[in-house]
Amino acid sequence: MVTLSQQKPMFSFYGDDFTGSADALEALASNGVPAVLFLRPPEPDDLRAFSHCLAIGIAGDSRSRPPDWMRATLPAVFGRLREIGAPIVQYKVCSTFDSSPEIGSIGCALEIGQDVFGAPYVPVVPAAPYLQRYVAFGNLFAAGEGAIHRIDRHPTMQRHPVTPMVESDLLLHLGRQTSRRLALVNILALRANMFAFATSAAGVLFDGVEPSDLEQAARLVWEHRHAPQSFVVGSSGFTHGILEYWRAQGWLPEGGFCPSAQPADRVLVLSGSCSPVTGRQICRALRAGFHGIRLNPLMTGNQGYDASVESEALEQLGAGRSVILYSALGPEDDVAVADRPAFAAATGRMLRRLIQSSGVGRVAIVGGDTASQAVQELGIQALTFRAPIAPGAPLCRAHGGPHELDLVLKGGHVGSERFFDDVLQ
Repeated sequence: MVTLSQQKPMFSFYGDDFTGSADALEALASNGVPAVLFLRPPEPDDLRAFSHCLAIGIAGDSRSRPPDWMRATLPAVFGRLREIGAPIVQYKVCSTFDSSPEIGSIGCALEIGQDVFGAPYVPVVPAAPYLQRYVAFGNLFAAGEGAIHRIDRHPTMQRHPVTPMVESDLLLHLGRQTSRRLALVNILALRANMFAFATSAAGVLFDGVEPSDLEQAARLVWEHRHAPQSFVVGSSGFTHGILEYWRAQGWLPEGGFCPSAQPADRVLVLSGSCSPVTGRQICRALRAGFHGIRLNPLMTGNQGYDASVESEALEQLGAGRSVILYSALGPEDDVAVADRPAFAAATGRMLRRLIQSSGVGRVAIVGGDTASQAVQELGIQALTFRAPIAPGAPLCRAHGGPHELDLVLKGGHVGSERFFDDVLQ
């Protein structure tokens, strides 16, 4: 019988932002697959330090980058994943699929991956039912404000500050990002198992509404994988699907892995999200006793703060209070930033100084683009899964960096209103 331990590693991935990368890390580790997420392409010594891991991830920021950057950067990263040798290599994207021909082009990444891995076609699996993200007849739907919305009518995603979703038909949406031919495996064909892979299509998009649909899609990808590796574009829904398929084969333990962590004495939060979900979470935390400090990029330029902000945060942390540094309390409160990556990187450098000076041991960074830029300023080598908090936003242990640190990376739309209380407790 084939077992996961007979082939190392069995799965690898590149996340197009850091919050999504942590989401994939949680999916793997919580299902009993030892996993590590590197914050840069790992060298041989890095891999030896985590030689017990069966899944290897690399966190990236291509979601906020133009195609020229992707063509200059991703071939080497994908080449490193090819050298690592896992039979499945995933380009991990958010299940909201937000992207454009100019920024975070999923079509561009598909083309690069197809060329690097020599794949006749690339499966594309965006749905993530456990996050209430569904694809039916090629159209994407997502939960928000207590209802299920077509993605181009979603209260947050239709107004995303960088890549607003204005098209729900993913064949049309992706077709604007690549000139290569695309095909659809619709929900009826998927469930009936009555289709053949369109060998003339470069990208094959899979519908998915229920977890069993993702397991079926993953089974087809696994059983029709290319030798020696298959390149897949997908959300964490695909990751969960392949894990359930492996469990059905008896390759994974039943029940998974669900550890717990002790409460922290205080938490330091950096939020660059303008999601209404995050806005409500911040307001709830402030009512619960967290100390809030507004970062005003219009007032202070791309630096994002002045000396009084940093000293105020340090004073409050020193008094034993949890602190939230935030740039918005929802979409109506958002302000224009001339250079968002530079703003996020500047706040990341401030975050590192606050961690070093205060000794705070638990930190949360909110917003995909913010996390992708800010985390790179912390000097962290890698992350491993520590405990669940909310689906898609686990508590991680940081390896390297200022000192021993628990780190949470959260997408703006993830988590309940009590999220920051849960991080603390």
